[in-house]
Amino acid sequence: MTARTRVPRAAWIVALAAGLLGLGAGAGEVHSRVQARGELKVCIWPDYPRISFRDPRTGQLSGLDIDLATALAGDLQVRLQFVESSFVSLVQDLHSDRCDVAMFGIAMLPQRTAQLQFSTPYLHSGIHAVANRASRVVRQWADIDRPGVLVGVQAGTFMEQVMRERLQHASLVSIQPPQTRERELMAGRVDVFMTDYPHGTALVESSHWASLLVPPEPVQVLPYAHASKPGDAAWLATLNAFMARIRKDGRLDAAARRHGLAGIVLHAKNPP
Repeated sequence: MTARTRVPRAAWIVALAAGLLGLGAGAGEVHSRVQARGELKVCIWPDYPRISFRDPRTGQLSGLDIDLATALAGDLQVRLQFVESSFVSLVQDLHSDRCDVAMFGIAMLPQRTAQLQFSTPYLHSGIHAVANRASRVVRQWADIDRPGVLVGVQAGTFMEQVMRERLQHASLVSIQPPQTRERELMAGRVDVFMTDYPHGTALVESSHWASLLVPPEPVQVLPYAHASKPGDAAWLATLNAFMARIRKDGRLDAAARRHGLAGIVLHAKNPP
């Protein structure tokens, strides 16, 4: 997948509509709160390789959005605090002010844009699959949607809804934390699991057992963006100005290269 992959124009229209949600009351609330306490609270999902990942041995966080969150706090001249979240709790965490912004590669699904406001998109990815190299059930993409095949998805991710609609013969298994797709696959409780480019490529490169299955045609390519609670146009403008700034000064590209994601960066020069 390259940066020239086309994202549906409708997704960008959704982004604009989501931004307009911030034109209501309370403009400036989040920015004022951040400045008053001198701290930016960023929601992350720490099980997302290359995006926001906590090393289980060292506890150290790494990934593109870890770098971008650090850059945003630096630009705002405040401390940075990471708050653990997930795709399941994302909306509640933002609406309850557990964090000021969520930065963990959040796909701009319609149901999310109806409840949150999103920054300018910065990445895009379609759906890939991971199987066990030793599997006799799933060896290629065409083997997935067959009777008896158990297809795992992380609960709350956009893959869950998409695969629920697409699968005609296989059975969908929604994997709830603290269980992970990798453990369920290795234990034989699923035959394959769905993921995206960042997670899939990172897993295949770091393990000897995983095989990445790429669909013959892109499946459900979506833009990824940073999310915040709706109703604050000033905060959305702050996030969009930050994205414009790191695109212009090269920080976005440098961070994407550092984490192996240069091929899925969205630039203003290649909009859909």
